[in-house]
Amino acid sequence: MRLKIAAALTALTVSMAPFAANASGEVNIYSYRQAFLLDPLLSAFTEETGIRTNVVFSKTGLAERLDREGRNSPADLVMTVDISRAIELVEKDLVESLDNAELEKNIPENLRHPDGKWFALTTRGRMIFTSLDRVEEGAITTYEELADPQWQGRICTRSGKHVYNVALVSSMIAHHGEARTEEWLEGLKNNLARRPQGGDRDQLSAVADGVCDVALVNSYYYGVMLQDDSTRGVAEQVRIVFPNHEDRGTHINISGVALTRSAPNRDNAIKLMEFLSSPKAQQIYAEANSEYPANPAVAPTGLVAEWGTLNPDSLSLQEVANNRNAAVRMLDRVDYDN
Repeated sequence: MRLKIAAALTALTVSMAPFAANASGEVNIYSYRQAFLLDPLLSAFTEETGIRTNVVFSKTGLAERLDREGRNSPADLVMTVDISRAIELVEKDLVESLDNAELEKNIPENLRHPDGKWFALTTRGRMIFTSLDRVEEGAITTYEELADPQWQGRICTRSGKHVYNVALVSSMIAHHGEARTEEWLEGLKNNLARRPQGGDRDQLSAVADGVCDVALVNSYYYGVMLQDDSTRGVAEQVRIVFPNHEDRGTHINISGVALTRSAPNRDNAIKLMEFLSSPKAQQIYAEANSEYPANPAVAPTGLVAEWGTLNPDSLSLQEVANNRNAAVRMLDRVDYDN
């Protein structure tokens, strides 16, 4: 039986074939990452195993859709683009615990759920970027220094409520406690050059345009802009800084994967999860998206390798996620976006 996309969900894009809930030789994926970015990876899996992959993509609403569908959902896996989406799946009890030796061998403990309800596939750093012309190299090296008064009126960020910044604030709470983190967040807000707005690419454009001198941006956006003729000139005007490289390490976020409770093609789905954690797939996925492999046995390549060595914060991402609600409340208290 083929899945019919409900009219209320016309924003979803179906890639490859429509889902067949009980078909053999398939894996059905709900993805928060655009299907064309997954295509090299999934094509390699199909070539190796003969198992087809079907993808439904949406930026939002997949957890809600999975919840509505319940046991009748055709989805086997959910692929996420940040830790908050993975945690949402867990909190809604939509994903299954998986005890799998291959995944546990390939993915470090701090990059997977304690009970195997999600596994990281790639990572990216929440980097500081500075103007090549207006900021000396080494002038800022830590997240803590973003609150230093010397940067007053010189920093740009997107909304504090965006999941990338919520995760960063959550990690600061884990390291410093709420009182000290709130003081830091107040200082960062006081140093903003403008009201938080736009996406990560817009922050790099603001630095290039002289609106600000420092920005918080995920590393993979930098890679995307360097590889696009229309944005390379902007990216070439900034310097990438690995925050806290010399101490606890740079805060990272993840793309990840989780096995649904409904999974009609469970065995094939687990095969795909194992493949995604393998060195071959890790290199394909990381290169395609300018990210870092989650599997520590796989070294970054290409542009990412040229940027320098990432020393990732070893803090468990589950611990970061546990502070998410406290981080959101804190962003409200300091009225960060206003």
